[in-house]
Amino acid sequence: MTEQTLRARRSVLYMPGANERALEKAKTIDADALILDLEDSVAPDSKETGRANVVAAVRSGEYGHRELAIRVNSIGTEWHDDDVQAACAAGPDAILVPKVESAEQVLQLVAALESHGAPEHTQLWAMIETPRALLHAEEIAAAHERLTVIVMGTNDVVNETFGLHVPGRNATVLTSLAWTLLAVRSAGKVIIDGVYNAVKDPEGFEAEARQGREMGFDGKTLIHPSQVEPANVAFAPSAADVEKAQELIETFEQAKASGQGVVTFQGKMVEELHVRDARRILAFHSAIQSR
Repeated sequence: MTEQTLRARRSVLYMPGANERALEKAKTIDADALILDLEDSVAPDSKETGRANVVAAVRSGEYGHRELAIRVNSIGTEWHDDDVQAACAAGPDAILVPKVESAEQVLQLVAALESHGAPEHTQLWAMIETPRALLHAEEIAAAHERLTVIVMGTNDVVNETFGLHVPGRNATVLTSLAWTLLAVRSAGKVIIDGVYNAVKDPEGFEAEARQGREMGFDGKTLIHPSQVEPANVAFAPSAADVEKAQELIETFEQAKASGQGVVTFQGKMVEELHVRDARRILAFHSAIQSR
């Protein structure tokens, strides 16, 4: 596990870059990460205002433990180059690029970050949200070490496959999520689940967040502050999880020290892989506590 994969990203909240009040409010929201958005939430005639706002927000240093990512407009749009140049100068924790579809684009983006003098700490995040990207997920995720996080764009997946939004998510979306998760884990990177659109349906959100956690996602992108707390709960180990992990490790180490060939814990056989998982749980819990 690296520092990047251990960092808490349970709740990753989109904030509209052209809305100064929203950017100010974000300083008080207990999200692990904020995506200061210049793309979908910003109208074409507000792009320059949004760009200036998010640059000022990043430079303010007033967001505490929250990881800050700037989402720029996609490659090929009239705003992309200026967005990337401004974001690099601001030096956020990450620059998120939507609709990345190939390893070649990842390398182009890395080159752009370098040419515009982005600080070393500024990582590249990429959104996978089109059929072409999904079919090339493995090569995208492994294209460069500066790409550390993949964000799922599930609304676009539904739109571009002509599917429907249904409770529990349709089969194509679930396949896309599982496929991309495997690709990202193969590359040793972080993957964040897509958004839940019904902000007035907390039960539906909690169910989808649990589903994402069960699948193995590191966290979830959010569109409303009310979704932050349930996401933080869903993607964090519970007190019982932490206690169980500690006891499992202690039992295993004691059994090994006494020369036992077979180790059991709570009536089940325990192997090294269970211990690795327990250590990961404790390390992630520690990362959350130290935010």
